[in-house]
Amino acid sequence: MTWSVVRDWRFWGLLLAAAAIAIALLVPRVKTGRDVSNILFVIDITGSMNTRDIAVDGANASRLEFVKSTVLDTIQSFDCLSKAGLGLFAERRSFLLFEPVELCGNYDPISGALRQIDWRMAWEGDSYVTKGLYSAIELAKSGGWNLVFFTDGHEAPPIPYTGIADFDGEPGAVPGLIVGVGGTQKVPIPKFDADGREVGTWRATDVPQENRVGVPPENASSRPGWHVRNAPWGAAETTGDEHLTSRRDEHLEALASKTGLRYLKLGEGASLVTAMTEAVSSHRVTVPSDISRYPAGLALAGLAALFAGSLIAAWSRRGADWFASTKNQKGVASP
Repeated sequence: MTWSVVRDWRFWGLLLAAAAIAIALLVPRVKTGRDVSNILFVIDITGSMNTRDIAVDGANASRLEFVKSTVLDTIQSFDCLSKAGLGLFAERRSFLLFEPVELCGNYDPISGALRQIDWRMAWEGDSYVTKGLYSAIELAKSGGWNLVFFTDGHEAPPIPYTGIADFDGEPGAVPGLIVGVGGTQKVPIPKFDADGREVGTWRATDVPQENRVGVPPENASSRPGWHVRNAPWGAAETTGDEHLTSRRDEHLEALASKTGLRYLKLGEGASLVTAMTEAVSSHRVTVPSDISRYPAGLALAGLAALFAGSLIAAWSRRGADWFASTKNQKGVASP
C-alpha cells in the first residue's frame, strides 16, 4: 500500500463502509425496553347501535359499524407486543369472545373477528348498559387488563327512578375508557323482523317509556288512577321518547365517575388513540431488537458519499480540462 492511497479520502470512506457492513452482519441483537398494554375492547351490540347517524368513509353508517372501523384503525397504531381482546355487550352482561392476544402475530384473526361482529349476536333485546359496564369491568379485572367499553348509553328499559345502580367494585382499579358513540340529536331506532329484515323504526308504543321497578317517583300519587298498592305508578300509559335514541353523555359521564374510568365522545375532540394513551396503563417489557439497519444504513450512506464525491471530482476535472483547452484555443494566433 502506497502512501498516496492512504492519504486518499476515498480509501478511508471504503474502509468505514466495510467496517459498518461487518458490524451489521456480525453484531448480535441487543435488549431494549418497550412499553406495552393489554386491552379488552367490549362493544355494545344492542338495537340502538344499529342507528345510522354517523358517517364512515363519507357514507352513512350505523354506530356499530363506526365502532368496528374505529377499533380496527386503533389497534394498528399500538406496539406489536401490546395485546388486544374482544368482548360483546347485550342485555345485562358482557361476554368475552377472546382474551387479549399479541397484536401483530394475531392481526388477521383479530380483524376478522371484528368484521364479523353483528347485532344478531345479541342473546336478548334489553340494554342494561350500567350492568353491562359493571360486568365488563369484572372481566377486565379478572385478567388484569385495561378496558375500552363502546356504547351509546341508551338504556332499555330506562333507568329506574332510584337512579344508577351502585358500583360494588373499587373505582379506578381497572383503568380505561367508556367511549360514547352516536349523535347528540334524538333519532328513530331501526326495527327488524325475526328474519333480520329491516321493517321500519320503533314506535313509542313498542318500547317501555318508564321503568316501573323499585320505588315510584315522588309525584306518582298525582297521576291518574294512582293507588298506593294496586297502581303505585298510576294507571295511565306513560308517554315519552325512549323509542328515539341519542348518545347519552350525561349518563355515561356519571358511570365514568362511579367506576373511575375516563369518558370519551367518539369523533369529538381527542382521537381514541390519544385518549387511550392517556387512560390505559402500560408495563415495560425487555425484548431483543435487531439494530443491523443502523450500521447498514451508515455503510450505504458512506458508499453513496463516495460515489457522489467521485462524480463531482470527475466533473470538476472535466470542467477544468475544457476551460484550459478553450483558453489555449483563444491564445493561438489566426493565420
